[in-house]
Amino acid sequence: MDREETLLAASSMYYLQDLKMETIASRLHMSRSSVSRLLKQARATGLVEITLRPTPTRAPGVAQYIAGQYGVEVYVVPVVDSATVAERLEQVAMTTARMVSGWFDSDMVLGVAWGTTLGAIARHLSKKPTRGSSVVQLNGAANNRTSGVEYVGSLIARFADAFDATVHLFPVPAFFDYAETRRAMWRERSIARVLDVQRRADIALFSIGAVAGEVPSHVYSAGYLEAEDIEMLESEGVVGDVCTVFLRADGTYEDLTLNERATGPTPAELRRVPRRVCAVAGDSKVVPLLAALRAGVITHLVLDEQTATRLVELDAAV
Repeated sequence: MDREETLLAASSMYYLQDLKMETIASRLHMSRSSVSRLLKQARATGLVEITLRPTPTRAPGVAQYIAGQYGVEVYVVPVVDSATVAERLEQVAMTTARMVSGWFDSDMVLGVAWGTTLGAIARHLSKKPTRGSSVVQLNGAANNRTSGVEYVGSLIARFADAFDATVHLFPVPAFFDYAETRRAMWRERSIARVLDVQRRADIALFSIGAVAGEVPSHVYSAGYLEAEDIEMLESEGVVGDVCTVFLRADGTYEDLTLNERATGPTPAELRRVPRRVCAVAGDSKVVPLLAALRAGVITHLVLDEQTATRLVELDAAV
């Protein structure tokens, strides 16, 4: 077999028969690196042409609409219409992880809220060593069933490990039983120190909490709220939360009873952070996402194409 025949045989086995390079190398009695060079030559000479046929995407149009309506930078991740919510979440998480890695650098503070979406983002972080940087937990994690420390500590540690950053955990419950206890704790020096780090954040990274959905938000699915709390939220018109601070559909939150016991930063406090990155995937997140946009807590929004399309449809309908 001359070189041209070998080139055609290797290309046919790899591109048409979907055989692995190791198998091709064995059949052609050559090394794997030789097969790799043959395939590269086949593409360079035009024997093999690779054509991408992207499916029609609505991403640019919906991104422009959301950006124009709410003054935020929008990154819409194209996904196929058949993608599951879990698959959409993974695509959004990968994109968000890359973007945050690009933005975060030495001598910066990254504030991280915990939750299902943030856990997915943490899994996709790549290593980027920095100096003098910090990662701070934005909202408490304990409830009356668990301390929450293992789950949240592991999540925050993944961000810190990726950037060689110092960890600042926030050792308080997600929700206090009494508003007066929260006010007293906020005066404690150990808590005040973490609150100060939060206030110095250059980037805040969070998602949107939704009461129900195919991928339920962690705050609603892991025992953080009692049945009477859920009933209270429904009676007060709550549609979701940001950093465990609850929002109505119009973005208001100040007079909600449970927010007096919540430990996450309020929208007013979040707005002091220069870059506020929100990652969202899933139809159940559309209504609370619109509330968060109306509350002005987002500067950079990463979401999948289906979620973005439904958000535009909802916004146009109201």
